[in-house]
Amino acid sequence: MSATPADSQAPAPKAKGKLLIILLAALIVAAGAAAGGWFYLQSRKNLAAQAQDEAHEAPAAKRATPTYLALENMVVNLADAGGERMVQIGITLDLNDAKVVDEVKSMMPAVRNSVLLLVSQRSSEELLKLDGKEKLAADVRDEISRALGYDVPRAAARGQDGDDADERPRRRTRVPASPVNGVLFSAFIVQ
Repeated sequence: MSATPADSQAPAPKAKGKLLIILLAALIVAAGAAAGGWFYLQSRKNLAAQAQDEAHEAPAAKRATPTYLALENMVVNLADAGGERMVQIGITLDLNDAKVVDEVKSMMPAVRNSVLLLVSQRSSEELLKLDGKEKLAADVRDEISRALGYDVPRAAARGQDGDDADERPRRRTRVPASPVNGVLFSAFIVQ
């Protein structure tokens, strides 16, 4: 009879071994599922980040090819004492699109007149300095925008002339953006 109690103890270790194997297999499956879920979520985050980056880069891609319009060179007398100084200036406009190029071409007499009047008010000292050229480029941009019918505030209205008498906050009205992105000088000779 001693064989019977020994037989009853032998199946118990097999059951514990099977239970341990099943628990280990379940743990491995759960760890694999957790790792798979983590990798899946990380890939979705990366895809979302890439889509967001591409969305931010899309406006830059729209303006990949710049649109330029070169104006004929102009020779203008400057506002120096004696009136003997002049400037030969070549201007190239950086415009939004080809539609604006056609608009500027149709308004060319008004555009050239605005630029000539603006440049003739400057002195040679002003135009020989970098900041004078940069200010002239900004003013030319504003004048051309006005000639095209865009409402651009004058320099005095913006407070650039040092006139700070009226410091009340002004109501800002939404003005359509100028179609002139920039003014580039292709020739600039002061004599």
